[in-house]
Amino acid sequence: MDFLDLNRLLLIAPGFIAGIVLHEVAHGYVADRLGDPTARLAGRLTLNPIPHIDPVGLIFLLVAKVGWAKPVPVNPYNFRGNIKQGLLLVALAGPATNLLVALASAVIWAVLGAPSTLLGDILQWTIHINVVLAFLNLIPVPPLDGSKILAGILPGRQSWLYSLEQYGILLLIVLFVTGAAWDFINFFYQPTISALFRLVNIIVGA
Repeated sequence: MDFLDLNRLLLIAPGFIAGIVLHEVAHGYVADRLGDPTARLAGRLTLNPIPHIDPVGLIFLLVAKVGWAKPVPVNPYNFRGNIKQGLLLVALAGPATNLLVALASAVIWAVLGAPSTLLGDILQWTIHINVVLAFLNLIPVPPLDGSKILAGILPGRQSWLYSLEQYGILLLIVLFVTGAAWDFINFFYQPTISALFRLVNIIVGA
């Protein structure tokens, strides 16, 4: 890894770590509020990134600049009320949190005057990374959140979606190799980024 790669890694790491940690904590927090203490008892409702680290995901972050965290354990049978609705809310919490991180980063950057400094660059990367993470996780393929959201929206049990989980990684590889996954992400990414940077311009110009 040369200096430029290391420099880029230092710029993206804060936003990526914040994004995946808060994403997983959000899943666990919502599950806990619904009556399932599994994540809390496992020590996963913490902002300390160490309990969330997946060794393979960390290696991919260092090598390929993209990675993942350990999924937060959730037992839907502990939920109060409708299990299907509970799973939908837990699944939505992760991507929604990534969008909130992107929005908060955009507001902070704007309030600071949108500076072209190290902090400004980190905040810009945090915006982009978390928007990508949000819509990446909304791809409706198991084990991503999008599949659980789809199962929660469609009528019936949608057991066929859960049965696809054993093939999920293979399906995702195919989607990324063919470019279909990036087409899905970009469909939402571009207008979201444009809206966030319009907000920055409004705040800076105020």
